[in-house]
Amino acid sequence: METARTMKDMQQEVDRYISQFKEGYFPPMELLARLSEELGELAREVQHVHGMKKKKSTESEKSLEEELGDLFFVLICFANAEGIDMDRALQTVMEKFNTRDRDRWTKIGEE
Repeated sequence: METARTMKDMQQEVDRYISQFKEGYFPPMELLARLSEELGELAREVQHVHGMKKKKSTESEKSLEEELGDLFFVLICFANAEGIDMDRALQTVMEKFNTRDRDRWTKIGEE
């Protein structure tokens, strides 16, 4: 059985991969452009799967999982390049949502 990886494990795996190349991590503006590119590809795939615009017969078969993976990889690259601990970043944002939005939405069982 495969053990679950932590966010730190994933950040370290990406870092090991990137560290084998002389170029290393791209500069922040390049990473931002890559994030935008990958987000656009995800949006296109969502449109193909859930929207009215179906794929052309000449377009390659991709999945939402693959596109999310591409986006996640670049996001981890960005975090690593900036020295950001994604575990801590997620913890901080969850605390914000749990505090700020505590009464914003109807919770299941409270209808």
